[in-house]
Parts: sequence; structure tokens; C-alpha cells
Amino acid sequence: MPIIHAIVLGIVQGFSEFLPISSSGHLLLVPWLFGWDDFSGPNGESLKKSFDVALHLGTFFAVLGYFRHDVKVYVVEGTKLIFTRTKPTNTDGRLAWLFVLATVPAAAVGALFEDKIDTVLGTPFIIALSLIGFGLLLGWADRKTGRRKLEDFHAPDALKVGVAQALALNPGTSRSGITMTAARWVGFDRDAAVRISFIMSLPVIFGAVVFKMLSMVSDGGYEDLLIPMAVGIVTSFIAGLIAVWGTIKLVSTHSLMPFVIYRVTVGVLMLIILALGWRDNIAV
Repeated sequence: MPIIHAIVLGIVQGFSEFLPISSSGHLLLVPWLFGWDDFSGPNGESLKKSFDVALHLGTFFAVLGYFRHDVKVYVVEGTKLIFTRTKPTNTDGRLAWLFVLATVPAAAVGALFEDKIDTVLGTPFIIALSLIGFGLLLGWADRKTGRRKLEDFHAPDALKVGVAQALALNPGTSRSGITMTAARWVGFDRDAAVRISFIMSLPVIFGAVVFKMLSMVSDGGYEDLLIPMAVGIVTSFIAGLIAVWGTIKLVSTHSLMPFVIYRVTVGVLMLIILALGWRDNIAV
């Protein structure tokens, strides 16, 4: 794998993981558009998963680094439940367990339908439709007047946003996009919706990294990818930090409409490319 490919995909992963534009969709579309074939051959799928581990590891450290103070408080307060066996007595302890609860639907769906998701979804046509459809849904939800703050997050909200997050297993939906959509739909303001989405990503990304890492070690053959993987970790980490910081700054004064416009534009362009036959509509 050329280093330039690792750099480009690391940047794509870092930005698209936290901007509501779909990281999985972009990681499939970029190689498809440029005709890259880095993971061909009998071990191609295994090597692709190994590289995905590196990219997700970088974005995990990015969001963990940005919210390190918040995460420290959540861990300290949340783990008190384990030792005291009593209901959390403050907001931070309650939020910690609600963020864990919100990851259950996506984890369950992923475990049950991973093979079908990988084989049925992920074609350029489906990604294009998902970018457009879920982008418009994000725009609709963002028009609602939401005034709820992060401390207003409760169990029903965690389940609703968590169920929405499960839809992000479809490439093109966007994990951050669909969770922001759900949070805005149930009445949270933009800042709270973005923070809920980003903090919720920690257990999801961590779980994905652990699951794929176990598979990577079991399959083997990743040794030749160590340098590209290291480059992917660094670039996705830097891009992820910028994306988290930039999104939080943006929503303090602007709507999420720029992301809606971007999604619809990219989706329409992809459909045009497919219609003109510039690229075959095949899974990449």
C-alpha cells in the first residue's frame, strides 16, 4: 500500500468520522473514485480490516484526547456504581451509564448482521442514496428548535439515539450524522447534540477496534502493512482532532446545513458518475 494512500485515507477517516458525512461511505468511495486496489488478492479482506483498525484507533485517540477531562469524570463517577451497588447520585455518573446504554443497539445489530451488512450494503449506489436521504433527514431535524442541554439526557433519549446509531452500520448513513439527527429530533440544542454524538462514539469505536484487532491477529498477514497502518493512525488522529474541534466551534454559531448541502451534492455527483458509466457500480 503506497504511503500517500494511507495519508489520504487517514485524513478522510479523521474528518468523516466526526463530521456528519459518513466515514465508512467515504472510505469506500475514495478508492472507488481513484481506482485504488490496495487490498486485492486472497487476503485482501483481512488486510483491509487490519488497516481499518489503524484508522479507527487514530480517531478513538482523537476524541478521547479532546474530551479527556470529561471522560475522566465519567469513568470515575460511573465506576462508583460497580463498587457501591447504588444508583449514581450525580449527573456525571448517570450520563456515563447512559452513554454505555446508547451503544447497545448498534453493538447488537452489528454482531447479528455483520456478514450481511458487509456483503449486501456498501455499493456506490447505496452509499449515494444514503448520503442524500440521511443528509436531508439531518437538515429536517436541525430545523427543530431544541433547547435541552447535555444534563437533560435520560434513558429514553439514550435508547432513541442508540437505535438511530445502529442505522450507521449502513455505509453512507454516518454515525455522527444520524446520532446528531436523533438528538436534535428529541429536542437537544446543537451543542448538546454534537457532544452526545462524539462522546457516544468512544465505546462504539473502542468496541470496533477490539473486535477487528482480534480478527486481525487471528488472520495474520498484516506485517507488511505496519508502516501504512502507523501513518494511518497519525493522520486520522490529527484530522479527527481538527474535525471535533471545528464541529463544536461551528455549531456554536451556525446550523448543520453546510453538511447537508455537502452530502446531497456528493450523493448527486455519485449518481451522475454511475449513470454516465465512468465507474462500475460494484462494491469496493
